[in-house]
Amino acid sequence: MALKKSELYSSLWSGCDALRGGMDASQYKDYVLSFLFIKYITDKYESKSFTPIKIPKGASFNAMVALKGKSDIGDQINKKIIAPLAAANQQLSQSDFPDFNDAVKLGDGKEKVDRLTDLIAIFESKSLDFSKNRAEGDDILGDAYEYLMRHFATESGKSKGQFYTPAEVSRIMAQILGIREAKTTRMTTVYDPTCGSGSLLLKVGDEARSEVTLYGQEKDATTSGLARMNMILHNNPTATIVQGNTLSSPKFLSGDTVKTFDYVVANPPFSDKRWTTGLDPLNDPHARFTSFGVPPAKQGDYAYLLHIVRSLRSTGTGACILPHGVLFRGNAEADIRRNLIRKNYIKGIIGLPANLFYGTGIPACIIIVDKKDATARRGIFMVDASEGFIKDGPKNRLRAQDIHKIVDVFSKREEIPGYSRIISVDEIESNDFNLNLPRYIDNRQAEDIHDIAGHLQGGIPVSDIDSLSRYWKVCPALREALFTDNRPGYVDLAIDKADIKSAIYGHSEFAAFIKRMNRHFAKWRTRIAAELRELEAGCHPKQIIEELSEGLLTHYTRQPLINHYDVYQHLMDYWDEVMQDDIYQIAAEGWKAETYRVLVKDKKGKEKDKGWACDLIPKGLIVSRYFAKEQAAIDQLQAEVEQIAAQRMELEEEHSGEDGAFGKLDKINKSAVSDEINGDLDSPDDVAILKQWLKCHAKEAKLKKELRRAEAELDGKVYAKYAELSEDEIKPLVVDDKWIATLDGAIHGEIDRISQAITQRVKELAERYESRLPELSNRVAEVEVKVSDHLERMGFVIEKSTLLGAVK
Repeated sequence: MALKKSELYSSLWSGCDALRGGMDASQYKDYVLSFLFIKYITDKYESKSFTPIKIPKGASFNAMVALKGKSDIGDQINKKIIAPLAAANQQLSQSDFPDFNDAVKLGDGKEKVDRLTDLIAIFESKSLDFSKNRAEGDDILGDAYEYLMRHFATESGKSKGQFYTPAEVSRIMAQILGIREAKTTRMTTVYDPTCGSGSLLLKVGDEARSEVTLYGQEKDATTSGLARMNMILHNNPTATIVQGNTLSSPKFLSGDTVKTFDYVVANPPFSDKRWTTGLDPLNDPHARFTSFGVPPAKQGDYAYLLHIVRSLRSTGTGACILPHGVLFRGNAEADIRRNLIRKNYIKGIIGLPANLFYGTGIPACIIIVDKKDATARRGIFMVDASEGFIKDGPKNRLRAQDIHKIVDVFSKREEIPGYSRIISVDEIESNDFNLNLPRYIDNRQAEDIHDIAGHLQGGIPVSDIDSLSRYWKVCPALREALFTDNRPGYVDLAIDKADIKSAIYGHSEFAAFIKRMNRHFAKWRTRIAAELRELEAGCHPKQIIEELSEGLLTHYTRQPLINHYDVYQHLMDYWDEVMQDDIYQIAAEGWKAETYRVLVKDKKGKEKDKGWACDLIPKGLIVSRYFAKEQAAIDQLQAEVEQIAAQRMELEEEHSGEDGAFGKLDKINKSAVSDEINGDLDSPDDVAILKQWLKCHAKEAKLKKELRRAEAELDGKVYAKYAELSEDEIKPLVVDDKWIATLDGAIHGEIDRISQAITQRVKELAERYESRLPELSNRVAEVEVKVSDHLERMGFVIEKSTLLGAVK
């Protein structure tokens, strides 16, 4: 059975459970990722010739398995596995790996042996056979590595999560560089001077249409080791990752000057207060600060940005993540900013939401540097994307639609009010070269202002109705059907408030809009369903979702009322939850609907059989298509069980009082009720009630037995049906009944949301202005008089209010 991404992730994460307690996430990640790396290269390269990674005899994961339970397991892993691997591969160093004999982190004696043995056993699972579960061009292992890195960063805390740039931000940077549209070759170079675990660098490399050469430098020795492993796991074993401080000791040089690259990306440490360590900025041997100025000693953001500028070729493009402060801070940073703007190096700025990054909660921005077109540039394109995100635990996260919108708007230089603008250098200069986004883009939501005249004299302001213009463009006659004139500038609701929903839904123009949207989806569904049925083993899941999602986005672009990015998000969510596992399975094995036993461990670790299942085709789809009559009979039985159970409970509820038929019973069950009937009950009515209860109970038990038998019989038929399914029968079940049906429901949910939005807004406006303020004041005065009279009769002396006169 094919390896599912979701199962792979959960299996790997369970490896962390074996290590928790003795160390924090920033430490145990090194052990889990090292095991993942060794298992991967063993499955992919062992016993093969001319491979980029050499595995010496006795230094594979299989040799590690033989060490399980041995008292010196940690020392043996260091000496017999890690050391030979590092010696045989120049990309690797023994310092890239943690110490597997560290008693402080792993415990001593049996504790260490058990931990490492358990960890080996997790990766030994047959379901983690990476040699058979990798679709060409789809880095399922690399994705798993990303998954672990993200979770480690989440658990590592504020000071230790900086080794990882969120994948969503990395994707934005990779796409806005324009590397996909460029003509790239192996000679095309991409560089990250603060590469961390390498995720950002890899995203840029993946975005290129052909293989490019990757370079990275990372100050932390352990993290640079993770980056080298990450490159290999992502099938980039020739990438050059070096360890060292980029500012004080850049490793990529051409003589005395820093080496230049076609593309440079970075997520440097925010506001590095120790950036000058080992460096005299006034006498920088690489002349990085000569032309633009020296950054302040306790604020290193511009030091990294100027290193990027210096590292770019004359036709190069770079992108750097920096805190928002670089856009507006004064003194030395203001001078640097002014010089960069006058040089026209800054192509764009993208403001990101706060709390995205694992090392800090402050908002950040992406600064795009482009030397190629600097002489012709006369402005900076700004995007304020700070409001596009969802909450994900303690952090915020960019959705697929947020990423796509940012990239689309930036690539097309599309100006959207409240979101993006091209800012001329003249305007920037008039603001003293301050680049703070709110100075140029107002993303505040328009206030829902109450109209005083409307409250005093009645009537809904026409300006509020005009604000719904996007609905009236689609349904112009609907406006006339909903409102009538009151006086100049104001209208009244033309129908009863309770009829707003039915008036909108039943209006011919709105009904026609719904039909058009249904036809629009049906057109896409017909085309896509045919394409999905053509999938075969060996297909490329990532290519499939890219083509599928881009096609859906284009299909809904420029459609009225509906947001095409929202539609796109539904597909991407479903892909993450279900569809990608299905297509990875098809890519590995073809259209096979295999069943398996569901085994669940209880608290004592014992496995319990919870029946059977099929991931590709859930049972319900087989039942709906082939056994609808049997399911209907079961549903009828279930309804009868519920009905008789309701009658039984009604008897219990009605006669459970102190003097009721069930009043003397501690528990109400068959035995207790029978004993009560056979006892010394004096009331014939109570006896009749108890006998009626027994009849209900007996009938309920009989129906439940029939229900269990019918369910078991249907379960057997369904199970047998899976073995009979042909490929031609499997495809419509998966494509039509599962994938397309789910997307149909989600996208039609967007149409429902449109309907609900206009209904709710019209109702809200009607309720807001349906009662004039003088009328409300009169009602208040009347109620006040009544309350005062009641209080006086109770003995309280109350002064009458003059509220009504004051209002008038």
